[in-house]
This record gives sequence, C-alpha cells and structure tokens, in this order.
Amino acid sequence: MKKMIIGNQAIAYGALAAGVHVVAGYPGTPSSEVLTELLKYAQNNPEAPYVEWSVNEKVAFEIAAGAAWTGKRALAAMKMSGVNVAADSILSVAYSGTRGGLVLYIADDPGAEAGMPEQDTRVFALWAGLPVLETSSPEQAYYQCQFAFELSEATELPVILRSVTSVAHAQELIEADFSYQPLHREPEFERDISRFTKAGSAICLDQHHTLLTRLDKAEKIISQRNINCMVNKKNTLFAISAGSLKPYLIESLPPEEEIGVVYLESTYPLDQELIDRVLEQADRIVIFEELEAVVEMLIRSRADMKGFKGTIIGKMDGVLPRVGRYSKKEILKGLAALKQESVKEEGLKEAITVKHTITFCAGCPHRGTYMALNRALRKTKLGKKETIVTGDIGCTILGMNPPFDSCWTEVSMGSSIGLAQGFVSAGVEKPVVATIGDSTFFHAGIPPLINAVQHRVNLLLIILDNGWTSMTGFQVNPGTDEEFQSSNTRRVNLDRIVEAIGVDYLKVIQPFEMDDAVDVIKEGLLGKGVRVIISREECAITRGRREPWQRIYEIDSKKCTFCKSCLRETGCPALSVKAMEDNQVMWIDPEHCTGCSLCYTCCRFDSIHGKGR
Repeated sequence: MKKMIIGNQAIAYGALAAGVHVVAGYPGTPSSEVLTELLKYAQNNPEAPYVEWSVNEKVAFEIAAGAAWTGKRALAAMKMSGVNVAADSILSVAYSGTRGGLVLYIADDPGAEAGMPEQDTRVFALWAGLPVLETSSPEQAYYQCQFAFELSEATELPVILRSVTSVAHAQELIEADFSYQPLHREPEFERDISRFTKAGSAICLDQHHTLLTRLDKAEKIISQRNINCMVNKKNTLFAISAGSLKPYLIESLPPEEEIGVVYLESTYPLDQELIDRVLEQADRIVIFEELEAVVEMLIRSRADMKGFKGTIIGKMDGVLPRVGRYSKKEILKGLAALKQESVKEEGLKEAITVKHTITFCAGCPHRGTYMALNRALRKTKLGKKETIVTGDIGCTILGMNPPFDSCWTEVSMGSSIGLAQGFVSAGVEKPVVATIGDSTFFHAGIPPLINAVQHRVNLLLIILDNGWTSMTGFQVNPGTDEEFQSSNTRRVNLDRIVEAIGVDYLKVIQPFEMDDAVDVIKEGLLGKGVRVIISREECAITRGRREPWQRIYEIDSKKCTFCKSCLRETGCPALSVKAMEDNQVMWIDPEHCTGCSLCYTCCRFDSIHGKGR
C-alpha cells in the first residue's frame, strides 16, 4: 500500500508496525502529528494501542516507562523543549533501563521555526547515556522507528529517536504495511529495588556502570546492522553528514564528484569502527550537522586517540555555523572548504522571505482579553508602558505583538506566574499581571500559583481559557469538554483547581462581553493578594469547524470615516482597507468574520452593524 505522509506520520506508522502498546505525549511543534495520527488510528481500530495526550511531557514519559517496565513496547513523543520537563525522570529511567522497548521520540527545531531555543537533543543524550537514532526522510523514519524498538530491547535502554522540523514535516510517498502488528505479551513486573529505585549511592553507582555497559552494546549493534552508510570508500577527502542533512549533501554533490561520503543515521554512540576506516585514509574531513558540534566533537576526540594528522572541518573551526537551519548554502560552503576551493557565489543565494504579521486568528477570544486588559489599564491610569505583563507559551503570547503590545516576557511553560512573583518580590510597586493559557496552566502553572498563595504574593493572574491546545494543532487538554475527548476520559474543572488552591479573588469573564470584562479586570488590577481571572470562550477555529457562524458584521461605507480605530485596536485579519471611488473605507471580509463583535465595540460612528449570514 502506498501513502503520501509526513515524517511524523511515518514515525506513527513505524510504531504501529513495531507493535507499540502504549503511547503518550504532549503537543509541541514539530512533534505533534505523531500522536494526532495514532489517536486517529485508535478511534477506528478497536485493537489499537493505548494513546493519550498527557498533561505534560514528564507525565507522558513516566507512563511510557511504566508500560515498558512490564515488558510492553511504549513510545513517548515530545518537542525538544519537552525534554527539559521530563529530564529528571528520563535520567533516572536511563539508569534503571527498560524491559520492553522504550522509544523517546524528540523533534528538534533548527531555525526555531516553532519558537523557543535551538536545543540539540543529542547534547542531552550524551550526559543521559542514551543512544540516538536520526531520521533523514519520512521513509527512513518509518523503518528507523522499528529499529529503535529493537535496539531498546536488545540493550535494555530507552532509545532516543531524533527528528528535526525539515524531516518531521516533509512529505514522501511511502510503500509499506500501515496496519497495526500487535505483540501479544502479558504485562509482568517483579519487585527489584536494586534496579528500579535509587535508594543509596551503591545502587546508583552500580546502575551507572550498567548503563555504560549497555551503551557499549548499543554501539556494537549499530555497527553490525550497518545503518550508517559509506560511499566512495577509497578516498582522501570525506564528507560526513548527520541525520537530516543526507538529502542536502546528495543534492550538493555533482555526479562526477569523487569524494568519500558517510551518511550517519545514528549519532550516539558513535559508530567507531566506521569512523576509524575514514580516519585511516582521509587527509581532510568535513562534518555536516545542524545545531551543536556533537558528531564533530566525538570524531575529533576519536581522531586524537588514533593520531590522525589530517584536517577536520566543521563548526569548531568556525567554517560552519552553530545557529539556524542548514540549506544547500552551508553544504556548498563546507564542500568548498574540504576541496580548498573558493565558494561559488551563484550557489549561495539568500532565501526569499516575506514579512507577515503574527497575530490572533479572526474571532480569537484572546484578542478580546488583551483588548479588555488594555482598556482596563487606561481606565485605571496605571499606564500600559509601566505595568509589567508576563506572557507564557502558546497562542496567548501573541499578545506581545501589535496592536496589543501587552506581554513583556516569554520563557517556558508556566513561567509567567513565577516571573511575576519575582518582579513583585524585587519591589515593583505597580500591579504585575501574569497571563497564561488553559493548557499551559494545567501543564506547569499550578505549582507556581500554589507558591504565590503560600507566600501571599500580590499579583493578578489572567488564565485565557479557550478549551483547547490550539497553537500546536487543536489538541485536547484536561479542561476540554468531554464530548470532544476520547472515551473513558473526563473533564478536569479549572475553576475548582484555582479555588482549591486558595486564591484571594476569582472571577470568570467572557472576553467578547467587553464592558463587563473591562470592569472585572479593573477590579483585579486594583485588588490585593493573589487574584485570578479566567477569561473563557472556545477557540474560534474549533468552534467554526463544527458549525457555521450565524452572525457576522459589516461596515456601512457611507458612515465609515476611515479613522481605522477598529483596525488599530483589534488587529483583526478580517478587517482591511477598501478603495472607493473617491475615498478609502474599512471593510470586513465576510468569509473570515466570526461575529465576535470586537470591532463593533471600537467604532464611535455607528458604522459597524451585525447581520445574519
């Protein structure tokens, strides 16, 4: 059977082919489609594996680890930032090892296309002591995922399957068996405190020694399986590519080029037997890898041990960058350095980019929340430029952009609340406002809110609750209505959690009821203690997919004075300028309007009116 699928879908089907039994993860671009595809499969197949979106990556990994300790095959999926959340448990489980295959799929993001630091998971793997398998195409990812489970069981180690954005979202026509191949194993788990606890230094040291022994075994298996490929073996010039850069190197090498090439599909532990063969004959070596110089560092170390007298080119000598996503430009530059030639400028053209505004979707309730916050700041005369508003991860951070210009900071999941406490503790006298989305609050916002209550911190927290994890693809979260969740799940009541923590003030607003929302936020700004406002309205995209919008707004061109206050205050993408015969007026695109009414609240000339669609 043939299917056109992206890299993340290929990994999902690879896990099915490997007989995975339990899958857990947290949404995060560029990794999300793995679980999205598996959940879709599970809905239509009663014998499918257990699949869930977990509350955060730490919980997801622990679920997968628990399943693998019973002998079942399990997969945890997350983006690179999620590794930081799960790191404590990953490092501990690495010491204990696993029984069933345990694969940790991590999608890195060179170029920061999805935001956050350009974190390289391979660096984490070095000090975690976990094998790393790379992906260079969707088809290769499909088979690499299956091998990851085999390697995990053979070594009794969790195995990191690493991808990057360019592979995770690349499309390829793949011919394979896309059905589920379950492994019928009974779950078994025996008490063994010397393996599954860390109670005492002797246990920890013994587990560390065992981990290193297992890592050596992983290297031998990787070498025996020949998953790394060498081309034009007899040569003095060698180019080595890691993972995703394989197709770039293939494309950049002329057909007549007689350069030795090594394509690494596993980057840790290093295939030392293969690298030794390169070092024995090479005079010059160039190493291509995105982000950190992990492979280069390992090869340089090996070269030093072997007394290599040649030249190694890469990041550590400044020829190739540690920042950004690679293209053919970087490959050609490296090959030119390898051959000691000048770079041909025609091959290094800059990418064509188009600037566009990053803003909320038409009808997004967060637009109403930030409009209400800005109006409340004006009415209380607190000063928008003097009132610190901490932002958080997800759609809510778009409040940092014009026309709102509200959020001052973005660090990590749940950090808005802790940062706000820091500003207050430092002596900031004006009210400090923290903003966070519902999914992010469930993920990592509860502990800092408890901390704020315990220490009687004077701050205002606004939770923007749209019922979904929208920015990463509209996944469910604990607060999503049960009718949209999988069977055997229940909705967790956000309001009750906040109330149970013991905050001093709690109000719920509807962000499109502008006057009421402004009044409540004013009250919150001027109050004392830990104040929480939940701004609740469903994501416009998810709601619009279920049912057409019954009411939209239009602008009377005869009344419009072209003051543009509607556009300046809302920044709504449904609004645009329309040229008339002798003037310009504002215009609302009926195909994009959701009838949220925010533009209506901005117009002083009664030129905006609602109507049925």
